[in-house]
Amino acid sequence: MSHYYNQADLEWIPELVKLAPQASASFFAFEKEVYHSDGALPLKTKELLAVAAAHLTGCPYCIDVHVQKYRKLGGTREEIVEAVLVAASTQAGAVLSHATQALAAFHRAASAEGSTSGDEHRNRNGDGDRSGPACFC
Repeated sequence: MSHYYNQADLEWIPELVKLAPQASASFFAFEKEVYHSDGALPLKTKELLAVAAAHLTGCPYCIDVHVQKYRKLGGTREEIVEAVLVAASTQAGAVLSHATQALAAFHRAASAEGSTSGDEHRNRNGDGDRSGPACFC
């Protein structure tokens, strides 16, 4: 095997459909509704969003398919790179924002043990300091 992902593996999709016909039908109906019905977003925008999302999910098949569709709709390499960077920045911001959960969990554990470690960020009311950004993305 020359590489892990092989586009020929997509030929197994009909077998997946046979093994899960109701779930497959639901997925294909959902996909059709999202991509092929008139909505607020033009198809070119939807495909650019799909390219960015495919990078976040890490699906090389989706990257390949949606880049090809986007290119046929007039999309450029520059737009793809910018969209992927926006997705990467948003994901990194979400990770950073979610790190507050780790700090909060650490504080709760320290409080339960009677430690005062980590209390410096609290004001008199016990609320977190709200002067910083609500989200980093």
